[in-house]
Amino acid sequence: MFRTALRNVLAHKARLLMTVLAVMLGVAFVSGTLVFTSTISDAFQKSSQKGFTNVDVAVQPHKESGDRSVPGAAPRLTQDLLDRAAKVPGAASATGSVSGFAAIADKKGKLIGEGFSSSGANYYAGQGGKDARYPLKSGRAPRAAGEIALDAKTADRAGYKVGDTVRISVDGPVLQQKLTGVFTTDDGNVSAGGSLALFDTATAQKLYGKPGGFDEIDVKAAAGTSQAALKSSVEKILPKDTEATTGKQLADEQSRMISQSMDGMRTTLLVFAGIALFVGIFIIANTFTMLVAQRTKELALLRAVGASRRQVTRSVLIEAFVVGTVAGVTGLVAGIGIGAGLRSLIGGTGATIPDGPLVISPSTILVSMVVGIVVTMLAAWLPGRRAAKIPPVAAMNSVHAVATTKSLVVRNSIGGVISALGAALVLTATSSTMMGLGAGLVLIGVFVLTPLLSRPVIAAAAPLLRPFGMPGKLARQNAVRNPRRTAATASALMIGLTLITGLTVIAGSMQQAIDKMATGALKADYVVSMASMTPLSTDVEKTLAGHPDVVAASPLRSSPARIDGDHQSLTGVNGKTIGQLTNLDFTSGSFAGLSGDKVVVDDATARSNHWKQGSSFDVTFEDGKKGKLTVGGVFKGNDLMRGIWIDTPTLAPHQKQVDDRQVMVKVKGGAGEKVKDSLAKALGDNPAIQIQTKQDISNGISKAIGLLLNMLYGLLAMAVVVAVLGVINTLAMSVFERQQEIGMLRAIGLDRKGIKRMVRLESLIISLFGGVMGIGLGVFFGWAAGDLIKKAVSTYELVLPWGRMGVFLLLAAVVGVLAALWPARRAAKLNMLSAIKAE
Repeated sequence: MFRTALRNVLAHKARLLMTVLAVMLGVAFVSGTLVFTSTISDAFQKSSQKGFTNVDVAVQPHKESGDRSVPGAAPRLTQDLLDRAAKVPGAASATGSVSGFAAIADKKGKLIGEGFSSSGANYYAGQGGKDARYPLKSGRAPRAAGEIALDAKTADRAGYKVGDTVRISVDGPVLQQKLTGVFTTDDGNVSAGGSLALFDTATAQKLYGKPGGFDEIDVKAAAGTSQAALKSSVEKILPKDTEATTGKQLADEQSRMISQSMDGMRTTLLVFAGIALFVGIFIIANTFTMLVAQRTKELALLRAVGASRRQVTRSVLIEAFVVGTVAGVTGLVAGIGIGAGLRSLIGGTGATIPDGPLVISPSTILVSMVVGIVVTMLAAWLPGRRAAKIPPVAAMNSVHAVATTKSLVVRNSIGGVISALGAALVLTATSSTMMGLGAGLVLIGVFVLTPLLSRPVIAAAAPLLRPFGMPGKLARQNAVRNPRRTAATASALMIGLTLITGLTVIAGSMQQAIDKMATGALKADYVVSMASMTPLSTDVEKTLAGHPDVVAASPLRSSPARIDGDHQSLTGVNGKTIGQLTNLDFTSGSFAGLSGDKVVVDDATARSNHWKQGSSFDVTFEDGKKGKLTVGGVFKGNDLMRGIWIDTPTLAPHQKQVDDRQVMVKVKGGAGEKVKDSLAKALGDNPAIQIQTKQDISNGISKAIGLLLNMLYGLLAMAVVVAVLGVINTLAMSVFERQQEIGMLRAIGLDRKGIKRMVRLESLIISLFGGVMGIGLGVFFGWAAGDLIKKAVSTYELVLPWGRMGVFLLLAAVVGVLAALWPARRAAKLNMLSAIKAE
């Protein structure tokens, strides 16, 4: 039986090629994902570990004590502590670090890179006047105020050279700094595409609010001293609220965080690889079903000469094992190429990835082979089992084992139950997990029901096929002749288009919801904030309020508080101007009730606390002082505008550090480039500050959604490619199966063009059937998901992207036409007499 199985594989090389390709693509996606994420993770981890080369023990404030120190309080990590740390037994040297945000402008005045990855630090001149962390590539280290050094990658990007003047901002006015040096670094942030500016220590301490203090003290061990021994020595001199950590612990924690950040990407990519494999299962099952059907007499003869049912099933599974092994090996090789290509592609987008070798772990090889073999064998098991059940005598009398009415009734009943259960879960879902489970059940149920659905749907296409005459009529009849095969072929495409359509519906609806939120709630022409998402200086609001074009301005600031024992956040706004800057619907009261100890709250907060206009409640402010506030109004909130709003003069005295999240501005005559440039100039053309219109805010979110959607389209394209292979495979094998029929059609007058047209139209019908089913299910899932999303985004409403759905249907048609090219050509080339005589 083993030799028979191998002979069958070699005898049907062409027929199994598409199956191998389908499995190979899925395996390649899996192995490529594992290679890519392992390579990136390893590169970042090694780069991170290099950053701890000069750190054997790090002294830091306790994490529980918070990152922001109280203004005016003595620093916990002082120069005295640093000097003492350098003299503990086993210490070779100690270095003090100060760091924070630093926006660097290019020569055109634009921010270099992304705000969150722009950082600044100090150059700590230790022994020999050098800082081992930052080897200088050219020039010298900064020694006084007005001087900086830049990392080599940032200097190259901006075209800066030693001696140039660089415009830079921390959190205040723009500073004109002389570039004295360019350095190299193993800093992970820089390796990932960020920027780093270095100041002398005294300047960095002044800029980052740490006069005479440090954020961290790094101690280097002397030769022969272990990190653990050095840590014990350092701990003896530590003041309260500080802690010592070994460099190895820091490196391990950084590696763990990097690995965790890669987990999300790895999981996402593997989900799409799983989708491609799931689609591939339909192709494999279809292929083996057709192969088994074409070899029914052969298998019956084997049964007649003594082969058991188990042996017949085993022979089919051996074929599947060989196919899966070949697909696993080729998929692994292709996946290694995909992993390398993804790394180059990420680098080509401008994102910087640390250098490192391509990582191909044993687990990647094992997973690739297991996936290829197991998926193929699972998909082939049912056709093999079905073949073994055919009685030898019945099989010898019929080339095809026709599905009984009873089997179709059972199948339709099972499909109906699964679909109904899935639809019930989708419609009553209270979580994304429940929604995903329901959607999966609906897909499976619809697949089971597809043979039943294929007849009425394809019959509806009859009027469109009439202009094509006899080839059109034959194509329709061929498409419904074997509903199981049509279902399996169309379902592969259906799954891909279901996911693509569903994601498009959700993304389009979400974009409209964001537009409504931004344009509906804001009257302000501009929103001013830091590019780094860090707090703004209060000077910004004062400067803007005094600008001749500004009609009204209000800060938005946040301060933690306790209300009825629960942690809450108070939002500080200018009570006199906020009504001119926002467009909120009040269910009771108005902004007139926002002054002194009167606040306004959103309706959700009011409901959860059982408040209404006139309600009073006790509050403990950030500084620990207690007070009583009264609700002066209740407004309809959304994700942009919600919470407890209080007048800034009332809130400011209780804040430990007064700063703003953003500033809303309304100008004369509305937003315009000229006014925007004027506001930017008033703020010193600061690269760290972004001035956005309502449309800018909406476009920014829209761009992020569009980028994510395009990435998902790219990932789902793999499933569509696999589906195309399925259509090609089914048609090619169908042509082989119908050689006699095609020969007879030729003999009674249907020419080669008619044969080609018949096969192409059959492919087109099957593909459009899959496309209609996929788009319909995608719209259903998008609509159902809206109920879940609406709980978090109140402005969410279903938007059907008719244009894109039309493109998706056209894509299904193109898939059908392209998939039929080779099978149609092959059918037309069949020799008429040879085909009639074929078994």
